[in-house]
Amino acid sequence: MEYQEEDFLLLSGIQHFAFCRRQWALIHVEQQWEENVRTFEGRSMHEKAHDPFIKEKRGNIIIFRAMKVFSRTMGISGECDVVEFHKAESGISLAGREGLYQVVPVEYKRGAPKAHNADELQLTAQAMCLEEMLQADIAAGYLYYGETRHRNEVVFTEELRNRVQHSFKEMHQYFDRAYTPKVKTGTWCRQCSLQNICMPKLCGNITASAYIEAVLKEEL
Repeated sequence: MEYQEEDFLLLSGIQHFAFCRRQWALIHVEQQWEENVRTFEGRSMHEKAHDPFIKEKRGNIIIFRAMKVFSRTMGISGECDVVEFHKAESGISLAGREGLYQVVPVEYKRGAPKAHNADELQLTAQAMCLEEMLQADIAAGYLYYGETRHRNEVVFTEELRNRVQHSFKEMHQYFDRAYTPKVKTGTWCRQCSLQNICMPKLCGNITASAYIEAVLKEEL
């Protein structure tokens, strides 16, 4: 199956989806958003990395920034922070360049490595798009974290690739139904920029009317 462009979802949404399906739906289905310090800092870092007019060459590495990517098989589109083309003995050819190149995506993140694998899934999705577009085989890429100022290698395993495919399939199903799921709440809800919109207490056993009644009592 191939998706039409008008049905494409945002590639970056997989990071929200992996963190919390409800957060993803609030942003991408209901079009709601609130910015906090974390999201502002993350956006600032990406704006610095995403300069589409910058193309660098460092030795045997050609660097492209803000490279547009898509996948018709997964129905997604987005942008890579940085894509490096490393000259190698095997790989793909580039127009106007001699030799062959290995493709290496690099994603920039504001903080430190996380306990969950949302960042790894986003980078894997980027690699899968690049493979489809360039007819390339991409074994690994890197996540650069602003807090540690260090690159972490991510090997694109079958497990990660399968998780990416299954995630986007589920996301398309939710989006087509305009469905916002309830989810299990936890301490991670306090880190979410949509906490006030989401009202995570509604995701538990409490009914909407009981929640509103409790809030009114608190205000009184």
